[in-house]
Amino acid sequence: MRIEVLAGPWLGRLSLSALPTDSPVAAGAALVAVLGALGVAGYITAKGRWGYLWREWFTSVDHKRIGIMYVVLALVMLARAVIEALVMRLQQADAINQSGFISAEHFGQLFSTHGSIMIFFMAMPFLTGVINYVMPLQIGARDVSFPVLNSISLMLTAAGAALVMISLVLAPFSTGGWSGYAPFTELRFSPGVGVDYWIWAVTLSSIGSTLTGINFAVTIYKKRAPGMHLFRMPLFCWTALCTSILMIFAMPALTVATALLALDRYLGMHFFTSGGGGNMMVYANLFWLFGHPEVYIVVLPSFGVFSELFSTFSAKKLYGYTSLVLATMTIAVLSFTVWLHHFFTMGQSAHINAAFGIATMLIGIPTGVKVYDWILTMFRGRVRFTTPLLWGLAFLVTFVIGGLSGILLAIPPVDFLVHNTTFLVAHFHNMLIPGTLFGMIAAYQFWFPKAFGFRLEERWGRVAFGCWVTGFYLAFMPLYVLGLEGMPRRSAEVFDEAFRPWLLLAAGGAVLIVLGMAALVLQLAMSIRHRDRNRVTVGDPWDGRSLEWSTSSPPPEYNFAEVPEVEGRDAFWTMKRSGRAYPALDRYAPILLPENSAIGPWLGVLGLATAFGLVWRIGWMAGLGTAGALFAVIGWSFVRRSGRTVGERQVERTETRWHAALVAAVPVSREHECDPRNRGLADVAA
Repeated sequence: MRIEVLAGPWLGRLSLSALPTDSPVAAGAALVAVLGALGVAGYITAKGRWGYLWREWFTSVDHKRIGIMYVVLALVMLARAVIEALVMRLQQADAINQSGFISAEHFGQLFSTHGSIMIFFMAMPFLTGVINYVMPLQIGARDVSFPVLNSISLMLTAAGAALVMISLVLAPFSTGGWSGYAPFTELRFSPGVGVDYWIWAVTLSSIGSTLTGINFAVTIYKKRAPGMHLFRMPLFCWTALCTSILMIFAMPALTVATALLALDRYLGMHFFTSGGGGNMMVYANLFWLFGHPEVYIVVLPSFGVFSELFSTFSAKKLYGYTSLVLATMTIAVLSFTVWLHHFFTMGQSAHINAAFGIATMLIGIPTGVKVYDWILTMFRGRVRFTTPLLWGLAFLVTFVIGGLSGILLAIPPVDFLVHNTTFLVAHFHNMLIPGTLFGMIAAYQFWFPKAFGFRLEERWGRVAFGCWVTGFYLAFMPLYVLGLEGMPRRSAEVFDEAFRPWLLLAAGGAVLIVLGMAALVLQLAMSIRHRDRNRVTVGDPWDGRSLEWSTSSPPPEYNFAEVPEVEGRDAFWTMKRSGRAYPALDRYAPILLPENSAIGPWLGVLGLATAFGLVWRIGWMAGLGTAGALFAVIGWSFVRRSGRTVGERQVERTETRWHAALVAAVPVSREHECDPRNRGLADVAA
């Protein structure tokens, strides 16, 4: 039973009854979250590192550090989402003709938080972090166009993630799924604060992502190195550009949808309540006008990652570069033409469904072009089966299977039969897990040496890969069968004994995925422990082809002592073959960099306070948070010192140390790139 004791008039609707005392599982999760937060804070305090973190990380506007913080946030949220997925799979395997170990209400919260986290607080931060780190280096830039805006975007996203984590401890989360469909999320059907948690967490994230899209697009348009015209950019930068454009045009639809839903809930308006003159289909169209471009927002960056991997680890230039660019742009455009296939079952005419079904099938054509280009890139190449490439190969096979099931679902009559079954759950996981998560983990494995100066342990990376991929197939392939047999999705209890073997198999797959997550943690721990033997200071551990590999590992804060001039595609590969890869300058010039700024962290904290106040109807907190954010922005506008100079002597010292490591390093062939002898200097003759 919940404790029904009011906490006080100054706390709005917040009371002790918000504590999850009615479920041992929920109470345990809340306890773990609180103890984890206290443990991290206590460790940082004991080490006296708060000042360091504030100066060097939280207030930093360096795109590399912001990128790393995005990825850390994504990995933390991934850990929670994976555990929630395991709980749901165990519940379904247990709740066959019985209630199971969690309630239906708690199960609804789990699939809502799991979906919301995986899309808004795992996939989005992960891809944003990778783009943040890699893209400016690849185009030869010293930073993004708007460094302070970059920090603000990060902190708004972190504030949204923090709000989701707070919902573990104070009150239940929404049961409306990651899509928050009205009218179920209207006050009449969801009178608690769970939907409000979802609204404000997603709103903070969507604002941050919109700002990020603007920042990345301007950076790619305006900050490219001399000679790097658009068709000399690495494929990853093309996918980053198309993703940024999708963010700019798709995320506002989500922000509008959540804002209108908030007006319905807070001010009694009727945008989505049919009885009051509204129309719930307006919400469905607004959400999926964002939702399907969002699929490609989270998938396209992974396409760019895999393009880099297949080329690098095959020691070949990317096959069909122009066709890959055109396919990427085609996918980005078509992504705005297929949103209605998400609700074929909601009553449109057959003509409309047929048109959107055809558009959905068409989007498979440019995707197929990409698959064939990647295969032909590896054809007759000197393929090295390193951990990053293994993720790419698993993606190729698994994503094609998911794409084929998507073509089936593009046929409206077929979708009518399986839309509300686990077949659909299997399909979208079959697209998004290999198409997004496999790509982001591969990017983490691939660019980790660049970011931290040492390689990740190969053995534990392979263990993690094996657990993740095997677990994925065991967890989701049975759902296709269950869907065809008629099992409804989002079922907290199951009433057909014939489903038991498949549900047990899926639960076993979920266990393997959790073990894969644990293996990634162990890989990181072992890599840190043995970092000295895996140093790659020179900066090119994989015999890379693009400009990020032309700097030290980790790169200096200014990225390049002298902005490189680009003469073609695969710029660094060309420089290495012509003996111009590591020029030592006779004279170094001072470099202007952006100054650190506290406006990002402050807006994140104030945004979180405002959102929390709105969730619990704590008027003074929401008002102070909003006013504080306004005054913070006005105050920041009066700051005149926005840059600092790195002197030529400091640049010279940094570059001299790097060139000394370069001289001491022994060139290593591709066959030995995972050996301790690899210090980041590739043998270009090998």
